[in-house]
Amino acid sequence: MFTAGTDTSSIIVEWAMAEMMNNPSIMASAQEEMDRVVGRDRRLEESDIANLPYLQAICKEAMRLHPSTPLSLPHFSFEECEEDGHHVPANTRLLINIWAIGRDPAAWEDPLEFRPERFLSGPAAKIDPMGNNFELIPFGAGRRICAGKLAGMVFVQYFLGMLVHSFEWRLPDGEEKVDMAETFGLALPKAIPLKAVVTRRLVPAAYA
Repeated sequence: MFTAGTDTSSIIVEWAMAEMMNNPSIMASAQEEMDRVVGRDRRLEESDIANLPYLQAICKEAMRLHPSTPLSLPHFSFEECEEDGHHVPANTRLLINIWAIGRDPAAWEDPLEFRPERFLSGPAAKIDPMGNNFELIPFGAGRRICAGKLAGMVFVQYFLGMLVHSFEWRLPDGEEKVDMAETFGLALPKAIPLKAVVTRRLVPAAYA
């Protein structure tokens, strides 16, 4: 229970930070939105998230491209059936490849590109990650959807928002890009942990 509620969320936040550090314009747009809504004289609060659509879009895009659990919890077929030309016997264990769905060119335009703007306008604008749209199911869907999906979503948005709003981020000297290699397993962390140089960007009193 503790692993499912902490490790998965922190993995998504790390991937989102890595993608933004490889795309400084996305980081700048997120900080501009937060400066406009929150300002620099206080820290981000959970109640601010509803007024930060670009931050929400960044979180959705990170969950699409880098789901913390690449395979869903196992499902079972109660009866034999035919699906897309395949015979599925009864009592077959089924695993949904969430990672592949998020990168499917039939479902997403330029699927390998980290582009949060896709969730602000166009066909993907109405897609949410809460199991209602099968193109984006980082928490699963149906009866076996993650019971902590709402808490997990808030945690990712708030944690990521705090990091982006409160600090300036840059790569260590001599590094030009973040290594985006993955380590496959039950979870999907970065193969090489993110390293960054951090400086404060708010007024000193905001950190008290």
